[in-house]
Amino acid sequence: MDANTLTVAAAARTEELPGAQLTHPFGPDWDVYKVRGKVFMLITEITGEPMATVKSDPADSRALREAYDDISPGYHMNKKHWITMTGGGRLDGQMVADLVTESYLLVVEKLPRAQRPVDPATFGQDGSSEQDAANG
Repeated sequence: MDANTLTVAAAARTEELPGAQLTHPFGPDWDVYKVRGKVFMLITEITGEPMATVKSDPADSRALREAYDDISPGYHMNKKHWITMTGGGRLDGQMVADLVTESYLLVVEKLPRAQRPVDPATFGQDGSSEQDAANG
């Protein structure tokens, strides 16, 4: 998957996530995706190549960096908790969508229960994303 397709796929996935919103707190060069005011993804071309940075469990991020050439430590983020996806490697659309969703859920699970737009333990299981969206 090339870098442009990757960032388009990542941004498209956010449209399916309840409570997700696109902001530009760092100017027009950075698309910053938040849920309830907390960042879960950043997209930029500031280095000349499109990239998407998402939150990741530290153990998962280490394994992902080892398995995929197009995943690196988070660009300008905490290298333990964030990863950056670039194009040109083996990442496919489903993996990109899964990583964006995982980042979103990692942020949602840290929110106070009353602020959560979905239940992170059940989101996406057995059609619960639609139910969660209806309730959130």
